[in-house]
Amino acid sequence: MFSLPPEDRTVSPHTGWTRAHWEAVADQLLAAVEPYRSADGAFVTLPGRESSSRCDGLEGYARTFLLAAFRVAGGGPAELLAPYERGLVAGPHVWQPIKDRTQPMVEAASIALALWLVRDHLWDRLPAPVRERVAAYLADALHHDPVDNNWWLFPAVVGGFLSAAATHVEAAEAAVERGLSRIESWYAGEGWYADGNIRSFDHYNGWAMHLYPVLLGHLSGTTGSRYRDRLRLFLRGYALTFDDAGGMLYHGRSLTYRFASASSLFAGALVEATPLSPGQTRRIASGVLRHFLDHGALSPEGLLPLGWYGPHEPSLQPYSGSASSYWASKAFLGLLLPPGHPVWTAVEEPGPTGTAALPGPSLVVHHTGDVARLLNHGSQHHVGDPLYDRYAYSTRTGPTAAVPDNHVGLVRPDGTVTERGTIAPRGAGTLGDLAWAASANDGVESLSVIRGPVEVRVHRVEPGSPVRQTGWALTAATCEGVEGAVSLRAPDGLTSDLIAVRGYTRAFTAEDAQGTAFGAPAQIPVLEGVAEDGWAVAIAVLGHGDCALPVVETTGATATITWPDGRTDAFTVTGPARRSLS
Repeated sequence: MFSLPPEDRTVSPHTGWTRAHWEAVADQLLAAVEPYRSADGAFVTLPGRESSSRCDGLEGYARTFLLAAFRVAGGGPAELLAPYERGLVAGPHVWQPIKDRTQPMVEAASIALALWLVRDHLWDRLPAPVRERVAAYLADALHHDPVDNNWWLFPAVVGGFLSAAATHVEAAEAAVERGLSRIESWYAGEGWYADGNIRSFDHYNGWAMHLYPVLLGHLSGTTGSRYRDRLRLFLRGYALTFDDAGGMLYHGRSLTYRFASASSLFAGALVEATPLSPGQTRRIASGVLRHFLDHGALSPEGLLPLGWYGPHEPSLQPYSGSASSYWASKAFLGLLLPPGHPVWTAVEEPGPTGTAALPGPSLVVHHTGDVARLLNHGSQHHVGDPLYDRYAYSTRTGPTAAVPDNHVGLVRPDGTVTERGTIAPRGAGTLGDLAWAASANDGVESLSVIRGPVEVRVHRVEPGSPVRQTGWALTAATCEGVEGAVSLRAPDGLTSDLIAVRGYTRAFTAEDAQGTAFGAPAQIPVLEGVAEDGWAVAIAVLGHGDCALPVVETTGATATITWPDGRTDAFTVTGPARRSLS
């Protein structure tokens, strides 16, 4: 669909992409939205559903303006800013006002950041009355309350720009201080922030919680060690959430932002706060961008619609509107790195593989090359959300709805299964090349242990409880069943195996006609049984090819795992609180 430069397999042996490909994609994304721009330039109203905030035209303007700003600040043609300059003249008269906890506050941050990036090209050239009106509009973000999560960084970004522009300075500097102070209490360790006063750990860490503080420091010339050190620590684990095919982790909200997931990788290189080599940074980032374009993320008109590869309603939230996907513009922060920067000139290198345990958020991230996955024993946005409640997520699978994948629950008398409920983290850690994470919820104590592609899932319930365990869902898969196990195989050879060890006596495959973001229908491996002694143990495998399985034994409160190479690990799993199934 897009016209792209020839691949360069010398400098980019893995993706073939160079800086010129990023520039070409940026230019064509901007060109594609032009037919949807209002005559006065103040709105870009794209086709598609209307968000709950009903300010989709402003969203389209602000988010594509940020893309244009990254392009121009990185040496692109200044003419790309012309339609946004017209919008600045008209916008303060027609944009929705910024009030407490309203979407225009979010978009004000993108406008402010864009103006800061291209200050010499645009802001300083505007007539003084226009600057005053735009500054007055943006300054309303300094005097209204944000949602109590990453939104605190939106008035902070506005404040950073206005302070740099020497206008509304006192209120601007106060907003920066308030925003950075508010997120401090949410820092959980290992480079990860909760997104508010809930245990919500997701992609907002990369494209918001780290990105804005680092850019505030970079653009103001005051980058301190705190945010740089945290970003470097974050990227050690985060880099493991991308697979070798460019897939990003399907977990959490706002997944329609897609390749915005690459923004923190480039930010680390920009402020020299990354554990990755330049070749690894470009390989992962270019892999993600190319992955989505190769999988049909763009419409025939070259627009970035709501969804995942293509339109996909379950990937959305009520606030998702027709232009929301253009937060993906943040990925083009990489263009701030000049053409001669090592990120653009070094030969691509494979991204890191391995395992990282994150005790603060109680997560494990694990990358075997073909698949990256997350074991979730601590992230939850709200109870019942399939984008957070599953025990595991990956770059190759998505959650199912009719029969929840990667779930364990007690079977009620009517045949329904209990939800996970509120997650109580029990920690996470590593033992050499093995990682584990544990949690509890109402009626279940859970432990996940992973080594290579093999995950041992250990649960304790009240003795005599009927239980159901599900595994990784695949789309268009064929099923092979043997006693006590289910094996699914996708057309590309990816397999999902679920093997009963203790407490399960029936194995079968369920189907979800709606499927996942990766296709429909989806097949889900299922185990059922009665945990007579309170133990429900299974082995789940997601990957390509066969692998030897460990032996798992339970005695008292201890689960002992003996691996094929003779290594033995023992874990204590306490019994759960009693739960009624009525």
